[in-house]
Order: sequence, then structure tokens, then C-alpha cells
Amino acid sequence: MTGLDSATAPATTAVHGTTARDAPARPRATLALTSAATAVALMTYTAPMVTLPDTAAALHTPLSGQAWLLNGTPLGLAALLLVAGSLADDYGRRRIFLAGTLALGLTTALGAFTTSTWQFTLARIAQGAASAAILASSLGLLVAAFPSPRGRLHATGVWGAFVSGGIAVGPLVAGALPTWRVAYGVLGAAAVLLAALGTRTLAESRAPRGGRPDILGALTFGLALVALVAALTLGRDGWLRAPVGLLLAAAVLLIALFAAVEHRTGTPMIDLGLLRHARFLASSAGGLFTGLAVIGTFSFLPALLQQTLRLSPMQTAWLFLLWSGLSFTVALQVKHLAGRIAPRAQLAIGFALHTIAVLTMLGALASGSWTRLLPGLIIGGVGSGLLNGALPLLAVESVPRERAAMGSGAQQTFRYIGSCAGVALTIALATSSHTLAQGANIALLVSAGLAAVGAVSVVVPRERADRA
Repeated sequence: MTGLDSATAPATTAVHGTTARDAPARPRATLALTSAATAVALMTYTAPMVTLPDTAAALHTPLSGQAWLLNGTPLGLAALLLVAGSLADDYGRRRIFLAGTLALGLTTALGAFTTSTWQFTLARIAQGAASAAILASSLGLLVAAFPSPRGRLHATGVWGAFVSGGIAVGPLVAGALPTWRVAYGVLGAAAVLLAALGTRTLAESRAPRGGRPDILGALTFGLALVALVAALTLGRDGWLRAPVGLLLAAAVLLIALFAAVEHRTGTPMIDLGLLRHARFLASSAGGLFTGLAVIGTFSFLPALLQQTLRLSPMQTAWLFLLWSGLSFTVALQVKHLAGRIAPRAQLAIGFALHTIAVLTMLGALASGSWTRLLPGLIIGGVGSGLLNGALPLLAVESVPRERAAMGSGAQQTFRYIGSCAGVALTIALATSSHTLAQGANIALLVSAGLAAVGAVSVVVPRERADRA
């Protein structure tokens, strides 16, 4: 396997997502490496779930600012996933994947040395940007390595399972190691090792369109997300305050500007015409409500358990392994549902199960017993597995095959936009009552309602868009 393509190599026409100058893919090695890197990216994402109280104490972060400690990575992910997917398709999925994996290792290690809330938040945003490069390019690499529908089904199923696996292992690693700083150092080293392995394992693939990167689109979209997350975070102290209103207005204006930019540029981050297609609408809605209802709730729930039930970080990690471990197992088996249950039906079932799960958790934090959470964690784990197994397959099926990385980036952008908003909303609701237990009940009810809307949103576009 050679290194990165030479800049002097002759240009060729893309065929099925690869070019004639690109070396043939090694399917099993590609699947193993992209899945492992994805798992590490999700481990860095979920590690703060059980270390949030200790991290906040070490950085002297007030309760109102803790949303930033959790939201840094999803903010970086949401802001960069679209542009990372487009860059991967145009300039090389292997190149973007390796750059992202190396950057994740370095930024995660740097996060271990931060001494203030703003430093840690910036490190987390950088980790999210690096993770965006990994997640967006991974599915593009897999589609090129597994050209047949059956192979693609298997590969996306395994990759989706490793999303759940990373979510499961991240809190365990963070809880098992002496401090959160050591945990970040270990995860950073793992990412650097995977980047080194990738230089000798992965084959390049691309689908070049020509033109320049959509820098203005990336800038307007990223600023819109920053304004939105800042508004949701500050809203906890009063939704009618002038700064909140101004930030929300700025977010709306920047989104409108982003849409105008995408209509005018020759190489947009996202083809807005895809919004007329049923599968793309369902894929985007599935990602958005997964972030809002599932990730938003389960990102802050571990910290709530530690503060209300007095569980240690390691005890919390083991408890949540029931949810995330089941999610991993179910996602790994989703490929066996092919031909029996359509991906959109799987998403609807997954959202319905999450609705049931969080409703069973009502009153659990006030009961003083962690056993009250077990039914909800089991049902929610199955639902999360169905979501994580179906989403990547729907992402690559919702766009032309040569734009697989863009399709992946688009869906995951909606997923982490939802996550940013979901985390901020969960913290705002959970801390809005006299006690955290009462606030948690409100947050769980809202999560159930959002999941129910999500179940409907992935089914309805089929009828509306298919008639268009």
C-alpha cells in the first residue's frame, strides 16, 4: 500500500466512488479500521458522561455552564460534518479519515491539560471537528470497499454497532482510570495509533466534482450552530432575555444565509434538492430526533444519577453499560432484518421503544433506588440499537452512491445538531425545578414526546415526497 496520492498523478474520472489511480480496497481491513476509529471517536464523545461532576469541579464550572462541557464535541461535529463529507468525496476519503484520526488524537490529549472551562470547551469542539472527519469519511470508505448491496448492508451494520460500542466503552474507560485527565490521554494515544495503522491499511477513494471547497457555507453554518447552542444554554436563566432572543435571531438569519450560499455555489456542502426526496428527509429526521430525544437525555442522565442516587462514576458506567451494551448487540444484528423490516420502519420502532423506556424511568431518581431504572435501560438499549443500526444504511441509500460521504455527513449533522439542542434542553429542564429529581421527570417527559414525534417524522415523508 502506497502513501497519500501524489499531487502530480494524472486526474481520472470517478467510477463507483473510486478513481483508476486509487489502489484496490481491502474490505475487511477497511471495515476493522474505520469501525475502531469510529468507536474511539464516540468514546471521547461519551467519556464526560460519567466524569462531568469531577471535571466541572476541577475546572470550577458552574451548573449553568456544564452544558458547554458536554456540548463542545457535538458542536464541532455538527459544524464540520457536512464540509468533511464533501471534502472526503472530492479530495479523498482516506486523506480526510487519516487527518481526522490524527487530529482527534492530538486534540484529545491536549484536553487532558486544560485548566479552565473555556479551554476544555475549545478542546472538545476541536475533538468534534476531528471526529466529523472520521465519521463522514468512514461510510464513504466502506461504500467504496463494499460495492454490492449485501456487502454494504453487512458493513454499515457492523459500523453502526461500533457507534453503540464506543458509546458503551467510553464511560467505562473514563470511570476505570484514575482521573478524567488520564482517560483523555489514553484515548488520544489510541487515536494516534489508529492513524498510524491507517496509512498502511486504507485505499483511497473519491468522487471529484471539481470546484473549490464551500468555505463560506461551512462558516455560515458553523456560526449558526454556535448561536443556537449559546441561546439554548443561556435560556436556562430566562428565555425572554435580550441576549437569548438576539442569538436565536442570529441563528435563523445565518441558516437563511447558508441556504442562499448553497443555492449559488457550484460545489455545495449539501445538495438542497435532496430535501425533496423521501429517503433523505427520513434520514435527516431520524438523525435529528435521535440527537434530541436519545443522545440529549442519556448524555446528562449519568450526571443526574451521581448527584441524586450518589453513585460513583464507575458504578454509573456499569449501570449504563446495560443500555449501551444492548444497543451494541442489537445494532450488530440489524443486518438480519434486511428484507423483512425497512430501515425507516426500524427507526420508527426504535423511537417508540425509547418513548416507552423513558416513561418507565419517571420517578426513578426520587425513589432512591437504581433498580427502578433497569426496565427503561433495557428497553431503551434495544431501541437505541435499532436506531444506530438503521441510520447508517439509510444515510448511504438516501444519496447517489458516489456522494456517500456527503450523505453520511448530512445525516450525522442533523444528529449532532439535535444532540447539542437536546443536551442544553435536558440540563435546562432538569435544573428548572426545586429538586433535580423533579426536573429529571420533566426532562424525561419531553424526551418521550420528542421520540414520539421522531417516530412519525421518519414515516410521513415517504408518502409526501414519493407523490412529489
